[in-house]
Amino acid sequence: MSAARLIARDELRLMTRNRVAVIAFVLLVLLTLVAALSSWSHQQGIADLRARHQVAAEHAFDAQPDRHPHRVVHYGTFIQRPLGLLAAFDPGVDAFTGSSMFLEGHRQNTANFGDVRQSSLLVRFGQLTPAFVLQAVAPLLLIFLGYGVLSRETERGTLRVLMLQGASRGQLVRGKGMALGLVALLAGLPAMIGFVLIAGSPGALFLPMAVIAAGYAAYLALWVVLILLVSARVKRSRDALLALVAIWAVTVVLLPRVAPDVASAAVPLQNRLQTDVAIARDLRKMGDSHNPDDPHFAAFKQSVLDRYGVTRVEDLPVNYKGLLALEGEKLTSSLFDHYAAQSYGAQEKQNVLVATIGVASPAIALRSLSMAAAGTDFAGHRRFLEQAEAYRYALVQKLNALQASDVSYADDTATDLAANTRKRVDAANWEKMPDFAYRGPSAQALATGALPGLAILIAWLAVALALLALATRRLGTR
Repeated sequence: MSAARLIARDELRLMTRNRVAVIAFVLLVLLTLVAALSSWSHQQGIADLRARHQVAAEHAFDAQPDRHPHRVVHYGTFIQRPLGLLAAFDPGVDAFTGSSMFLEGHRQNTANFGDVRQSSLLVRFGQLTPAFVLQAVAPLLLIFLGYGVLSRETERGTLRVLMLQGASRGQLVRGKGMALGLVALLAGLPAMIGFVLIAGSPGALFLPMAVIAAGYAAYLALWVVLILLVSARVKRSRDALLALVAIWAVTVVLLPRVAPDVASAAVPLQNRLQTDVAIARDLRKMGDSHNPDDPHFAAFKQSVLDRYGVTRVEDLPVNYKGLLALEGEKLTSSLFDHYAAQSYGAQEKQNVLVATIGVASPAIALRSLSMAAAGTDFAGHRRFLEQAEAYRYALVQKLNALQASDVSYADDTATDLAANTRKRVDAANWEKMPDFAYRGPSAQALATGALPGLAILIAWLAVALALLALATRRLGTR
């Protein structure tokens, strides 16, 4: 057996004799298992609930009686954001962004019913998920298990004895690293078992799971190297512990909390009220379909008359009010898209700023990698919002076109008692409207989105290994 393996075995034997260390390790493994099971159960419950609500909303929309198409435009419908399988590992922003949207004409609503708004304030501090355990708790356990792996030998004077017995500095560091690496591997094993279970589910994507596994492996390996590096550079175990806890507090707790606040202050976002006011102001400038003297709609009316070769809207072969609804929705939707693009641009700038700060924090890099690969990051939420708006616009325009073709202008403008009945169209038309179908990203798209975070982690690991190599050469010289 090589000297490095003998040193690793001796270090593991020392760890097993430490009851506190053994209890802490067992608790971490149990915590990871509980996190995996509870998160899976929680996400499955959410997925089932959303699926039931989606079916109920579709049934309610299709079950409407004969009515005017514009009433259906305002009746609207609800859609639910579906969850991917990897959301059980890392739910990402889902609890904060909301999952349900009400779609209607003339308005672009936001997603509602986020878990944070419906749950205890404790949810804001982080859900118990395998991602959270591996990002925050596992490094802390490794610190308390390994802070003295090298400094203890220097402090007790046993380092020179080991070297006199034939162990080189490199073998000593590799042996200690193998022992601590085995602990890190066992700590992450329950989460990886959860991955294996997910891989057997329908719709599982292997490539994103492989990227997540590689990212967390690099993250835990980085902490092993950092612990060895600090323990090699510091003479006393107590100082090594304080330094490592400080590094953990800054990179895992402080920077991930401060970075979003810095990004929000640097790139402010308009709130919902400000956006609504801006849209209303721009709509007044673009045109008012109820004002016969409005320049835009006067020109639109004339273009319609010229297209059909008539002089009055009453002589049109289609319902002019339906055409007005089509044009009005086109204008309002263009404004919605404009302000949504502004908001998305600002949020992208915020995310870039957070990612820049993430260069100084491997925890931020890992979090972005994890959410991107799981499809639960801002890009995933934006994908849902854009598909929801495209579906809303298509649905509303189909209903407006139905008003233009199936409701006569004379009936639509009539005021007699029987006019309300004549304005209605067959209820079978609602069943013909397509249901919302969310198109999830491909495995390659998810994996590609996670690559920047993985690159930062690998860069951290490379730098830490280089510094450890330098520290190994100087080990025992002071």
